[in-house]
Amino acid sequence: MASSSRSDPPEESTFTKMNEKDPTLIGEHCQYAYCNQLDFLPFRCESCRGTFCLDHRSETGHRCPKAGEWAARRRKANLSTPSLGAGRSMAEVEKPCASPACKTVIGTSLSTAVHCPTCNRDYCLKHRLKEDHDCKNLIPIGARPSKFNSQTESARSAFGKLKAWGTAQKASVSRALPKPKPTSAAARLVATNNLKKTAKGDDKLPPEKRVYLYVEAEAATTKSKFPEGAFFYSKDWVIGRVLDAAAKSLQVQNVNNQGMDEKDKLRVFHVEGGRLLEFNEKVGSALVSGNRIVLLRGVGPPVPDLIDLTKA
Repeated sequence: MASSSRSDPPEESTFTKMNEKDPTLIGEHCQYAYCNQLDFLPFRCESCRGTFCLDHRSETGHRCPKAGEWAARRRKANLSTPSLGAGRSMAEVEKPCASPACKTVIGTSLSTAVHCPTCNRDYCLKHRLKEDHDCKNLIPIGARPSKFNSQTESARSAFGKLKAWGTAQKASVSRALPKPKPTSAAARLVATNNLKKTAKGDDKLPPEKRVYLYVEAEAATTKSKFPEGAFFYSKDWVIGRVLDAAAKSLQVQNVNNQGMDEKDKLRVFHVEGGRLLEFNEKVGSALVSGNRIVLLRGVGPPVPDLIDLTKA
């Protein structure tokens, strides 16, 4: 077999190896000017490739013409070689599994860390599934505790309020013949026209700016003899202003601007939309004439998946 024409790169060392072919030729002479001392264990300069004695082995000792070249090569080689742990993510840092009962150290070459995006924790392979580390009962790391602790309770409270209101509605209509709900476009138009005849509001408001609504309040929160009515409001108003006007018309105590306790705050529930309205929503974008809104107290802030939770 033919030998390879490519020669291996010379091995870098700080001293010259002894001549193995002729044992009598031991050592070499120092190449520094005016020295020429025979050294049995001479040193080689990796910058200029010269051979020197012990006294002139350093680059400054023999005034190396290529001083710093060896250090530059080593520095370049070190930069091109990946350091230990390079490319490892933060999740691969050695630490114990986030499961309280587990003592496995994760982030090593033998035990990979698995990150759970729901609770924002790292687990071993045994507890990587959500069911294995009870993910649904954990508060995500970095999240606001109040949001995740009280959101479900607020939603349940809202459903309780809505259920009580619905029960009261069923009880009231059971004592009289229920009126059929308008389903056709013509029937809805007739109902809206009737609503416009009885609705109350600011007479100075232009007709093209008006939105006619049925407004109702919980019987337990109002002092009015008839806790419902027909009113019209401006399309440019926000829901918060509608709430203030409706509470005043139906004689409902409104302390929204006095305290931060959610159990005392009023919220506006849109019956047709099946959701709680935000205070900063525009009337023209959230409601249309003929809709019904209900004033509820203590149901908490609007929850995005309110309807989904009612089905659970």
